[in-house]
Amino acid sequence: MAYPAQSPGHGIRVLIVDDSVFMRRAVERLLTARPGITVVGAAADGLEGVKRALELRPDVITMDVEMPRLDGVSAVQEIMQAVPTPIVMVSTLTHEGTATAIRALEAGAVDCVGKPSGLSNDLANVGEMLHQAVVRASVAKLQRRRPGLLTPQPRVAPPQGLRPTLSGRLPAHNLLVIGSSTGGPPALTEVVPHLPGDLGAAVIVIQHMPAGFTNALARRLDSLSPLSVSEAVEGEPIVNGHVYVAPGNFHLLTTKAKRIHLEQGPPLHGVRPAVDITLDSVADVYGRAANVAILTGMGKDGADGAAKIEAAGGRVFVQDEASCVVYGMPRVAMERTQHATQLPLERIAGALAASLPGKRLA
Repeated sequence: MAYPAQSPGHGIRVLIVDDSVFMRRAVERLLTARPGITVVGAAADGLEGVKRALELRPDVITMDVEMPRLDGVSAVQEIMQAVPTPIVMVSTLTHEGTATAIRALEAGAVDCVGKPSGLSNDLANVGEMLHQAVVRASVAKLQRRRPGLLTPQPRVAPPQGLRPTLSGRLPAHNLLVIGSSTGGPPALTEVVPHLPGDLGAAVIVIQHMPAGFTNALARRLDSLSPLSVSEAVEGEPIVNGHVYVAPGNFHLLTTKAKRIHLEQGPPLHGVRPAVDITLDSVADVYGRAANVAILTGMGKDGADGAAKIEAAGGRVFVQDEASCVVYGMPRVAMERTQHATQLPLERIAGALAASLPGKRLA
């Protein structure tokens, strides 16, 4: 069942949950410095956050990750059961902090940003990212998680020293690209882990996410998937059976030599990495040997690139509205292409695998 949030045109009421008094005040200052946002309350830990969410019924909640009594992931789970509300995780950019933030997204949170350090430049950057995340969250369509939907196929790691390196694998002559934004991390955990371990292609994932979180996302997908998954590295070969997650703050392109190229050119559609930039290079290098899926997200990133993939002879799949947290990117991709196939989230992985040469579409 979906629970639509209040439109930002009517003002966004925000509850701040963080065990640090300094951070609660910093987040409040950053949010209220922009029009259209009102902080209606604060809570010092997860238990109080659940209670205040029930009392105040805010439009959006910003949630710390590590807190006493009840941590951020558990608080997200409790709130999603009691009073489903769009939640933005505000996390430290540590290994543990980002990994926990990814688990919170799987539990139902819709976005994440890094905690400000207190430096003036950092505060300004985080303030803009936090504002954008709250606006995106305010229009998210919340859905109750279906128990047991994700049934990952764990990869059995070969003995130490026997796992092939990327340079030892076959170059990928076929490529699958998955683009996503708001609501993307939980959607990706229902797509990537269901791709077969013997996939005769490489996979590139472009998820709109700040620097620091994409490595945690890659590690999480790697733990769930029969394919190996890692954050992409400059110059590495694109090989069969591997999933490359574009690092936050970098555009990912494919070269004629079928290697990864990362660059920090200007953001496109306000984001970096941008799906369109990746797909533009993929269409040139792979042509009809590339297929793409556009998943949940706000805006139009990926639509022009999907049209280029289609024009080159590749297939385009888009997530349907009913299963999207935000039906923005898929909707525009449907409008910009002529033959895109719209599917519920649980059918995307099968369609991508079946779109490869020698396979039959279901």
